[in-house]
Amino acid sequence: MKKLLKSSLILSLVALLLCTAGCSKKEETPAATGGDTATYDITVWVSESDGVADLTRQQIERFNEANDDVQINATIEGISEADAATQMITDVESGPDVYCFAQDQLARLVQAGALAVLGEGASATVKESNDAGAVNAATVDGKLYCYPLTSDNGYFMYYDKSVISDDMVDDLATLVKACEDNNKFFSMEYKTSSWYNAAFFFATGCVSDWTTDSEGKFTSVNDTFDSPEGLAAMKGMQILAKSKAANSSSDGSDFSKGSAVVVTGTWALATVKEILGDNMGVADLPSFTVDGQTYHLGSFSGNKLMGVKPQTDPAKASALQRLALYLTGEECQMERFTSFGWGPSNLAAQATDAVSSDPTLVALAAQNAYATPQGQIHGSWWDIAKVLGTVAETATSDADLQAGLDTYKAAIDALFSLNGYVFVGAWNEWNNADTEIAVMTQDGENISITLDVPQSDYMGGRIVAAGDWGTDMGCQQVTEGADLIQPYDAANNPDNNIIFLEAGNYTVSANLSSKEIKIVKN
Repeated sequence: MKKLLKSSLILSLVALLLCTAGCSKKEETPAATGGDTATYDITVWVSESDGVADLTRQQIERFNEANDDVQINATIEGISEADAATQMITDVESGPDVYCFAQDQLARLVQAGALAVLGEGASATVKESNDAGAVNAATVDGKLYCYPLTSDNGYFMYYDKSVISDDMVDDLATLVKACEDNNKFFSMEYKTSSWYNAAFFFATGCVSDWTTDSEGKFTSVNDTFDSPEGLAAMKGMQILAKSKAANSSSDGSDFSKGSAVVVTGTWALATVKEILGDNMGVADLPSFTVDGQTYHLGSFSGNKLMGVKPQTDPAKASALQRLALYLTGEECQMERFTSFGWGPSNLAAQATDAVSSDPTLVALAAQNAYATPQGQIHGSWWDIAKVLGTVAETATSDADLQAGLDTYKAAIDALFSLNGYVFVGAWNEWNNADTEIAVMTQDGENISITLDVPQSDYMGGRIVAAGDWGTDMGCQQVTEGADLIQPYDAANNPDNNIIFLEAGNYTVSANLSSKEIKIVKN
């Protein structure tokens, strides 16, 4: 009896330290109980990269061996960290208990009530054990909502030493010319990803700092891209964009397709090493010179995070927080570094000889001196800023570049004047800031729209809050008219889009409280 009371007391104390602030609608009960041990069946989402699920399974088994009061039976699924939030907010109640995601997804997950706030004990441990950037990445309005998993979500430069000598790596123009002279490509996603083309703007001192409230809603932005410094960034981007060597890609396999330089991250190491072998070089990004002034390319630095879904059972909530704390601790982070090359956020792991001497992490650390920590960024910004790469490529004058920056600024400003909901898709060119074609009529909790779905290669779309990709409703919530759309398929439709089977005129309505969607073909 004393042993039972002692075990119960331990669970209660841990619950007080680590228990969550929120709770989901789903009633959670232990899968089985016996003696002093509580057993829970849970679902865990981790990276879909080869081997990650298997290693996570081994780590959870170790956690079970070390804890006789709690046993975790985990179903582990591989889901891209970039897609996890989109799938999670579609149906939080049915979502995983523990899951990994990229830090730019944090605000939308907080808005959706998909993350449990860490208790005081867990928060103190996370802050003490991880680097400041990682802690900041897991924080909204002063509260920790998740656990840092890595501090390697940034980019640097790989190069082919048979084409690029080590004394070339500091200057962008020199690198581009070497690629041109050898009929090779310089691969960087300047045109197809704002995550990469922002490097030029950060180089010249531009910022895009977004502010959210306690619920994760974006309230303001300090964005200086449309400025003399932004114009200098655009001119710097043209050094690459106007070259025949330019290739808008960040794929490590580009080295097998004629590239001599690829700007990407640690995740590409195995691929690059296999292709280049001893000819693989790594370095921080180069500098560029515009109007007599030299700027070192910036970058985003960021993290991958692990979150816990809110629970109704305090004991289960405590157990899951303990599990997440363990899976993101020094031992497990070091195992992921050894197995996959992931860069730890844990300070003790970072201090080991293996991590501190790893060439890719050394290059990343050198680049991080010029990096901007990736905070919470409005979901629409990624598409708005991406266009600047095309402007740099096509512009023939400074006036053209300035016009592109002015258009960018107008789109940013418009995000804070939008209201209501949009049924975004091929019919309005996926414009989530649409104020005409796809705006839904709202009557209290009910929204609706009647529109023509044109014949196209992809007749899909979803309901989003105007100007935002985060609060989306899609295929899984369709309760009437499901025969008019393709069935939900997580593998081929990770964005949960409503994909019509044929063109026609449709009325789409939804209830904002129940999230139920009804579709009628007229």
